[in-house]
Amino acid sequence: MKFFILFPCLSITFFGFSQQSKSYTVRTIAFYNVENLFDTKNDSLIFDDDRTPNGKDRWTIERYHKKLKNISKTISKIGAGVTKTSPDIIGLCEVENNQVLQDLIHQPALLEKAYGIIHFDSPDERGIDVALLYKKAVFIPSSFESRRLLLFNTDDERDYTRDLLVVGGMLDNEKIYLIINHWPSRSGGESRSKPNRIAAAKLNRRIMDSLIRLDADAKIISMGDLNDDPIDESLRKVLKTKGEQKKLEAGELFNPMEKLYKKGIGSLAYRDKWNLFDQILITSNLIDSQEDTYRFWKAGVFSPSYLITQKGTYKGYPFRTYAGGNYIGGYSDHFPVYIYLIKESSSPFKGKEP
Repeated sequence: MKFFILFPCLSITFFGFSQQSKSYTVRTIAFYNVENLFDTKNDSLIFDDDRTPNGKDRWTIERYHKKLKNISKTISKIGAGVTKTSPDIIGLCEVENNQVLQDLIHQPALLEKAYGIIHFDSPDERGIDVALLYKKAVFIPSSFESRRLLLFNTDDERDYTRDLLVVGGMLDNEKIYLIINHWPSRSGGESRSKPNRIAAAKLNRRIMDSLIRLDADAKIISMGDLNDDPIDESLRKVLKTKGEQKKLEAGELFNPMEKLYKKGIGSLAYRDKWNLFDQILITSNLIDSQEDTYRFWKAGVFSPSYLITQKGTYKGYPFRTYAGGNYIGGYSDHFPVYIYLIKESSSPFKGKEP
């Protein structure tokens, strides 16, 4: 079977043996941990001292501008192998504030895409938040809120972390809901920090259940840096995820990243071990939907050569901004992840066979 891409309308056309054709519209949904996208100003309310010109990282305006250029370049190319354009919706984490997002979408690589921003400041001590970018011509937000994750340490003191972002809206006249996550890290050890990620997963589950109570047919996409792999308890037992579409039951989520993980594909590396912490989860009605509505097509980890360290101690790892305490001018310590949504298009195929 061959497929042909209609670049102007972001559609692909499949030809069967009978030469009958179908055109499909494809939308890319992506997530990217951009690794400490900070401006150069010192904010007295957060611990951002290192990311200032006089701080430990010597975070100058030149380094900031290079970071913006690198991240915008990467975003512009996620999923473009099929659609020839940047993602329609992008969840982000590790952004400092709304200003860095404004600076990002006004980079030359993204400016003409006309992205909108949804962002709330969260109480995270490092000052890093989650956010959503969306193409205004494709997605129209109708609701958005920040959901607080309340955590307490062993001394019953508040452990401040990132909020979850919940957005509802219309994707080409179809209602979808998006949850953007950055779950608590494994600092202090995987086992010791595990209850925090379990709590984040439970909050995700409550949000999804409340959306479904309001709208039984709610199509939900939850994405983020979960700091857990697809096979961990927070995913498998709490969120009830499965990696095989045919085994999904009512109330369960499809995790397309599980199949990639079992193939040894990761989005970040630590001590010579690959993890797939960056994940995109979907409700089953994004698999079983009719051809004239959006449904899941396939998923991937975006890892072109320029995002990979080419030499030295961290060869093969994501090419990050700092390594071993030294500035190396890379992109992020995470690779982006993405899924394609696809639906049959009413537009007839008018292109020529390449």
